[in-house]
Amino acid sequence: MADLERSFKQDLVAQLHHVAAAGDTGRLRTLLSRSPSLINATAQNGWTALMYGARNGHFEVVQILLEGGCDRSIVNKSRQTALDIAKFWGYKHIANLLANVKGGERPLPLPNEVKELENYFGTTLLDRRSDKRTDSNWLSKKQTHPSSVYILFSNLSPLVTLAGGTESSQQPEVKLCRLRHEDVQQFLAPAGEVTLIFLGVELRLPTEPRGAPGRAAPGEEHEDGLTAWFALSIEPPSAEKFKQTHEDAYFLHPPMPALLQLPEKEAGVVAQARSILAWHSRYQFCPTCGSATKIEDGGYKKTCLKEDCSSLRGVHNTSYPRVDPVVIMLVIHPDGNHCLLGRQKRFPPGMFTCLAGFVEPGETIEDAVRREVEEEAGVQVGHVQYVSCQPWPMPSSLMIGCLAVAVSTEIKVDKNEIEDARWFTREQVVDVIIKGNRRLFFVPPSRAIAHQLIKHWIGMNANL
Repeated sequence: MADLERSFKQDLVAQLHHVAAAGDTGRLRTLLSRSPSLINATAQNGWTALMYGARNGHFEVVQILLEGGCDRSIVNKSRQTALDIAKFWGYKHIANLLANVKGGERPLPLPNEVKELENYFGTTLLDRRSDKRTDSNWLSKKQTHPSSVYILFSNLSPLVTLAGGTESSQQPEVKLCRLRHEDVQQFLAPAGEVTLIFLGVELRLPTEPRGAPGRAAPGEEHEDGLTAWFALSIEPPSAEKFKQTHEDAYFLHPPMPALLQLPEKEAGVVAQARSILAWHSRYQFCPTCGSATKIEDGGYKKTCLKEDCSSLRGVHNTSYPRVDPVVIMLVIHPDGNHCLLGRQKRFPPGMFTCLAGFVEPGETIEDAVRREVEEEAGVQVGHVQYVSCQPWPMPSSLMIGCLAVAVSTEIKVDKNEIEDARWFTREQVVDVIIKGNRRLFFVPPSRAIAHQLIKHWIGMNANL
């Protein structure tokens, strides 16, 4: 008899949780009127009806349960309250209701705060000092200053060298060749044959005041204490001649995955330089009228030489370096324990990664995520949460990393977009990311934002 009663109660609890998750307020009221004592009943995972309502964004369900005396302080087996769950999924109105925020009070900082991540290509050695770009006298002096640093490019590939690894078992490290004015002055003389970009000045320590002359080379004085960095692009014939006199240096090619060998902060400098140089190489004439242009602002502006060109009036994005926003998203299954990964034909066999696509004009990040996922995999997405971003100098994209929650699960791959897409379990992903098992599939390397998004997901509490 006791077993029957226990089974009946479990069925009622399951029904209550189901209608709360589905947002069925009519059936919810009926069940509570018949069995009010079940309002705080928990499932095996410790979840209550209130948690399911909060998880799925059903404001009225949460309101009914609170009015019925539901205990909002209950925690599930993963130590989350209904408020924690609402915050995670970005339901501000529900979180404020659960936190008992009244009119006039400051609402909770939602969506749930995500620790700021530093992705590869996103850190740098430099302060860009955009205020110096228009100071032509300052730039001219810095170009010839003996302490200024030049990094050399040819066909968008940076000049590098191998450092260390000779007296130990460690592999040599790929590092940028930091040249001085005397090393490159031969290329600066012929006007029009090279592209020169001011990148910024070396970052100071937090305690080092601006203007402190502590970075000068022995016997040299910085009049302002700033060590300037420049990027210089030369033509292939000049690059070949340069290599003949610098046998320990070479141009890093092809760009991917070769650029991923650089130390992180040097990679950030290369990302900046390569993106600007790519813009100059691809947009050599005025996009408005087709006339010749001149480079200004330390390489960050192109000005049309035709006096009556409309690009000279007002601010035009054709005059400044372009950045292409790309959404890259890890789509999470409604059960929270699967993620959606896809692959393109050009990928190495067995590699799967996050879906991605360009943001269209006039489109929000959230809508771009939803559109791209549905276009490529046929899966519909609800809530979208930003995680972090990564500059991607191929040639000049900004990867905007997001988590996205699916509201449908059937996959319908558009073969014109991608080759395949599949749901992978958390256990399968952990096996690849943490244990390094590549037997079934593998993901991009750790320096790619796709890897970090996947790692972020498996690091979250599975019960969310």
